[in-house]
Amino acid sequence: MNWDDLRIIAAVRDEGTYAGASARLRIDETTVGRRLSRIERALGLRLFEAADGVRRPTRSCEAVLAHVEAMAAHAAEIGRLSESLEGPVGRLRIASTNTVAEEVLSPRASGFLRANPGLTLQFLTSSENVKFSRWEADLAIRLRKPDKGDFAISKLGDIRIYYFEPVTTEGEPMLCAYPDELGAIPEMQFLRTKKARARCVTDNVRVIRNLIRAHQAAGVLPEYVCADLLGDRRLRATPLQKRRDVWLLVQNHLKRDAAARVTIDWVRACFQEMSRS
Repeated sequence: MNWDDLRIIAAVRDEGTYAGASARLRIDETTVGRRLSRIERALGLRLFEAADGVRRPTRSCEAVLAHVEAMAAHAAEIGRLSESLEGPVGRLRIASTNTVAEEVLSPRASGFLRANPGLTLQFLTSSENVKFSRWEADLAIRLRKPDKGDFAISKLGDIRIYYFEPVTTEGEPMLCAYPDELGAIPEMQFLRTKKARARCVTDNVRVIRNLIRAHQAAGVLPEYVCADLLGDRRLRATPLQKRRDVWLLVQNHLKRDAAARVTIDWVRACFQEMSRS
């Protein structure tokens, strides 16, 4: 059962003959008869009776046609869907770390989606990089410059990072660090100068933020997760000289896509707004 076959039933009913249906659908008359016979066999129903040279629908045919007409109406609505949506239409998959999605993108996503009713955003969040070369994402935000690949790379900006430590504490504060595999990032380069043993190791910046917030730990955080800590008088915040670069990866086939271009501009605006604030 397929839509092309079901359209034949409606055409025969409307035209009254196989010849009329074939002219309307622009297919051979014998094809109309053959496909109609196939439908009748599949349904186990007689759909038309021949009377005075005209094919007249049976009661069973009328019941089938009620569903066919509903399907035709839905098909027409689908065809008009793009006319009702302003601007570009599409679904974009954006890969990033959890905190970038939570703190930078999602707070600004509702306004963007309201302004672009034809777009859908899918956030792919993980501490691991998606396999961009395998098209697991359309756009990706990386906090380290990736190796060259079959995709477009551009710099979104840089992120300020701060070293936080309690102003007063009993003994040395517990040092929070990132895993060894992140040893090349500016945060870890700075922490190695402290020559202290890390008491907490995690790639989750929210865990480090919560430990620092308790005023018993020290660690390095990016600006987009520490706005409240910067105003805490019980903490000393030291901006690091080095900043963290942010990179945008775009699949090559999307560089000229209207939906992708609008989304790319929005991602850039998110990071620009974060820097200004």
